[in-house]
Amino acid sequence: MAGRGVTTSIGTGPGRALIAVYGLFSLAAGSRAAVQIATRFGEAPLAYSLSAFAAAVYILLTVALWRGARRLALVALGIELAGVLVVGTLSLLDQAAFPDETVWSVYGKGYLFIPLVLPLVGLFWLRRRR
Repeated sequence: MAGRGVTTSIGTGPGRALIAVYGLFSLAAGSRAAVQIATRFGEAPLAYSLSAFAAAVYILLTVALWRGARRLALVALGIELAGVLVVGTLSLLDQAAFPDETVWSVYGKGYLFIPLVLPLVGLFWLRRRR
């Protein structure tokens, strides 16, 4: 594949662990958002919609990493990092706007801050796999 400009695969070695973690977060965030939207959407529509959006980003990242779509993965990682930083900050500054937590609230505190660290790990991995 060297003729196509592909030098290394992003979905091999430790990249497989990254794919697995994003796959797990896709399921966790997606399931949580689906239940919240189906049962209590009126209580915190912004928070639950943001959790659904986070799940969609995680699904996109899982697929992009799996397929080796480097450019798409970079864009999705940027969206994820921006989301974690913006939602994390807003959830601290305007708690009334977030009556319930999202995946990205308080920088992913409910998920052991993994949502904050994960895009940094992903960006590091893609940079190393050039």
